[in-house]
Amino acid sequence: MLPDLKIAWRNVWRNPRRSILTASAVIFSCVLLIFMVSLQMGSYSSMIDSAVKIQTGHLQVQAKGYQKDGRIRQVIPHPERVSELLSKDPLVDAFTFRSRAFALVSSKDRTYGAMVVGVDPKGEERVSTIPSVVRKGSYFTTEDEAHVVLGEILADNLSVGLGDELVILGQGYDGSVAANVLNVTGIFSSGQTDFDRNVIEIPLSVFQNTFSMGDALHEIVITSVDLEQVDVLASRLNRELEGLPDGKDLIALTWEELMPGLEQMIRIDMFSAYIFYGILIVVVAFSIMNTFITAIMERTRELGVLLAVGVRRSRLIRMVLMESVFLTMLGVTAGVVLGLALTSYFEIHGINMGVSSEVLGEYGLPSVIKPKITLGSAISGPLIVFVVTLCTAVFPALRILKLRIVKALTAV
Repeated sequence: MLPDLKIAWRNVWRNPRRSILTASAVIFSCVLLIFMVSLQMGSYSSMIDSAVKIQTGHLQVQAKGYQKDGRIRQVIPHPERVSELLSKDPLVDAFTFRSRAFALVSSKDRTYGAMVVGVDPKGEERVSTIPSVVRKGSYFTTEDEAHVVLGEILADNLSVGLGDELVILGQGYDGSVAANVLNVTGIFSSGQTDFDRNVIEIPLSVFQNTFSMGDALHEIVITSVDLEQVDVLASRLNRELEGLPDGKDLIALTWEELMPGLEQMIRIDMFSAYIFYGILIVVVAFSIMNTFITAIMERTRELGVLLAVGVRRSRLIRMVLMESVFLTMLGVTAGVVLGLALTSYFEIHGINMGVSSEVLGEYGLPSVIKPKITLGSAISGPLIVFVVTLCTAVFPALRILKLRIVKALTAV
């Protein structure tokens, strides 16, 4: 075996130019796969964080069925019991309380339907980017004044500005008429059209009084210290909720369950990216196969001589496959090292979006995109390249089985 390894290694460098070009193709594909997959993971994390911090949080505790039905009577009756659990959990970064109700919102001249969201001003700053994207006026400073902030699209539709009054009219928790007059103190622009068109926010205490909620509320919005641990946190919360009085009627939902559209969009984007990666790997595989077909054709006479002196075909095939392994391992190893080095640099320094930075910053989105190296992004691409290139090298190696000694010896 050792002599065969030495011969295979020597054969790799019989034509150094061809070997270097072939290894370069493997190196390039590995570097590109590691960087692009890591960049995808990083951009998805940024996208998810930006989206959930505008609307849902990483996860929420709700009454069972509220996500589907959204009825005002589907409430968390004793939120303080849940908050005690959350305060002790090391995976919880921050949490806040919210309540929601659909109502008619009227200005002096116009009326629109909107989602009225009651928020805790202090808690909202810890889990949401809405307070930071108020373009006109300011966010709430007190919890008990009848103030309202709304999206700029809804503000345009209602023809209202700072200091104007809005009237909300809906149905309370107890079936009574819920009505209040609110003063516009802020107008936000989240960058999400539907949200800016359909949502107004008021202090939670004002919401509770207006809609006769008492101490009950609809959502406990939670952000996790680690996006990768959201499922673990949700599973643990669901187990702990079972032990609370009335806890069997509550459920913890992750952002995937709260925003299925975002998850589907990520899956579609990943699928299209996988098609591109597949094409890249196929191109590299054909490059490897072409190299070894050419190498075997150039060495036809040499192989014929070896067969004539009694060398077994299986040994020649093994030797050719060893050459493939050496060349592929050389390319994959160098590709992984260079790919991790390049990705690590941008993971630390990020990729500045240039002229788009200011626009992204205005909507609470990161102006610098950073790749995210994971075990999967680091080894999945190179491993697939390694396996596929070895498989493609089998075909030219098997040509030795069909090699005829007489024709091989007379080959030019």
